[in-house]
Order: sequence, then structure tokens, then C-alpha cells
Amino acid sequence: MGARDAGAWQVEGHENYQKGGWRNRCRIAGPNGSQLLTVPLEKGKHQRKPISEVRISYRTDWWREHEQSIRTAYGRSPYYEFYAEEIFAIPRAQPETLWELNQVLTHTILRLLQWPVTPTVTEGFVHPSNTGYLRPTDLPEALPPYPQVFTDRHGYLAGLSVLDVVFCLGMGAVVRPLG
Repeated sequence: MGARDAGAWQVEGHENYQKGGWRNRCRIAGPNGSQLLTVPLEKGKHQRKPISEVRISYRTDWWREHEQSIRTAYGRSPYYEFYAEEIFAIPRAQPETLWELNQVLTHTILRLLQWPVTPTVTEGFVHPSNTGYLRPTDLPEALPPYPQVFTDRHGYLAGLSVLDVVFCLGMGAVVRPLG
């Protein structure tokens, strides 16, 4: 599916935060292989708190560590210099909630890739089994293998963050329709 066929995206905005999920994590391709980046959260995140109320912890400078990891992983990628600073500016602004961070990141990446998609938020909780909902684990088959920064060391690594696509493919990113 190209940018013109991206379709409508609906984001579940009324679920409770789930420990072990991907809302505060992403995987990038570093020099030593797949690397997990995790946004730390304030205490109380496991108490059936709505995703929109989960607060990010800034007790450490985690965003600086993430920037360094991303710089090491993608600094030599074809599109790093075009997109890195705008992406780094988002966590530097220290959004209060995980929801806010994810929404700003999503809208920024869609704009940078020039995908004409405006995600909408569900009006109430929609259980994934009641929809054509896609989980992050469903997506690797939608994206054919592409050249990555460390392909020569590790081969193609599937299931990485969209940051890998942004820095390696830029606006040339195209995904196939699922199903």
C-alpha cells in the first residue's frame, strides 16, 4: 500500500495501560543487533490506569540515552540528517503523558513520510477481537525487507520501530496491504 492507499487509522484511546505492551517501548537496529528502548513511567502505571493518564518519568535523562542510541544506530543512514532533530525535539519537550508522546510521534512521522493519514481516536474502548485491529506483531509481513544500516552484520531485522523505516527509507517507505 502506498501513501495514497494508507487508509484510515483508528487508535485505541480508552484502554488501560498494559504492562509488557509496546506503548512505551520500541526496538531499533543497533551495531550489536536489535536494541530495546523503553520510556520510563511514573509509579502507579499498573493500577488499571487509562492509557491517556499514564505519566512519563523524567527522574533520569532517558531521552538523552535514547538519542545517543538512535544516533549510533542510524547516524549513517540515508535519511538521518533530514529527520533526526525533529524527532528528537519531541521527547526533549518532555510531554507529561505517554499518550501525548505517542500521539505527537505518530503525527510527526506521518507528516515526515508524507502519508496522508489522520489517525482518529476511538470514542470508547473497542476490544481488538471486535475489529480488524492490527497489533504491532501483525505488521512485519506488510513491509518487504529493505536495506538497513547493519544488514551486513545481522542480516535483515524485522519487527523494528518505524524509526528504522524513517531513517533507512525516508519518504520512499511503502507498505503492502495486509490480508
